[in-house]
Amino acid sequence: MNSDAFDELDRQLVQALQLDGRAPFSRIADVLGVSDQTVARRYTRLRTAGTIRVLGLTDPAALGEVVWLLRVQCTPDAAVSVAEAMARRSDTSWVSLMSGGTEISGITRAASGEDSDALLLRKLPSTPRVVGVAAHCVLHEYFGGPQGLVSKSGMLTPRQIERLIVPVRPPDGRARLDDGDRQLLAVLARDGRAGLGELAAATGWSQSTVRRRLAELRSDGTLYFDVDYHHRMFGHGSTAVLWLAVLPAHLAAAGQAVAEHPEAAFVCATTGPHNLLAVVVCRDVRHLYEYLTTRVAALPGVRGMETSPTIRRVKGAGPLLLPPRGAARRVP
Repeated sequence: MNSDAFDELDRQLVQALQLDGRAPFSRIADVLGVSDQTVARRYTRLRTAGTIRVLGLTDPAALGEVVWLLRVQCTPDAAVSVAEAMARRSDTSWVSLMSGGTEISGITRAASGEDSDALLLRKLPSTPRVVGVAAHCVLHEYFGGPQGLVSKSGMLTPRQIERLIVPVRPPDGRARLDDGDRQLLAVLARDGRAGLGELAAATGWSQSTVRRRLAELRSDGTLYFDVDYHHRMFGHGSTAVLWLAVLPAHLAAAGQAVAEHPEAAFVCATTGPHNLLAVVVCRDVRHLYEYLTTRVAALPGVRGMETSPTIRRVKGAGPLLLPPRGAARRVP
């Protein structure tokens, strides 16, 4: 699949959904200057093909959670099975097989230090084929979450963005969730555009209560919407994780600079010898090389860098959706 299989309207729709994953098709259509039916038809086609999926996700900062970056070293014959086992866990995301086929990267979230200890030391696959595990705590996020790489695509004008963006106030404390909230969020994590009737059935609430609670969770930053889309829609074919060692005095400036790069999909400061991580998406390997030797090379205070190309993404931001029995599995 290449970028020629999609047109500008497809790409505009993706950015519109990144700005407001639950925006009515009528509002998106008005902003894009097309009919409601056209937007509905495009979305249905892309979603049915598995090309895009709207996800309702929670901000770990709003929930007071600790985020860990995992690097798991395996024997070559075990990497796929270990990665799939990690991906099936409800507390993991962005599980990928990395360069060489012996390393797995992933993200996990824990509610406290004790929960982090239990996951990292006892719950990861305990098998002789796992030869090493490294965990690094995310200290600060420069880019990621509700922003999304597609927000840098330039598919929409500033005026169109202004008409779609949803105002969010910074969290003023740890959000409190009850069982109904968790049921609501579980459905939205699978389908961010799930209808009010489905959400009401899952929570036992009335549709008016669902509508009100959705508005509350979004306005305080607890809930945001992301679009999981095939990178080929935008002509991207090479993804890599950069681990950079940056002098502490330059860390903030370097992190903010990388966050502004159009290639950067996620950027954060971490613990460990490599204290700045960036996930970058480029057109191909040649453009990745150009990026590394130009913009990355110009960053202040960088003392070293490790580059790990992604071979296969096993799990993205949302829950792992297993294909129907006997169906072919599409690898993004």
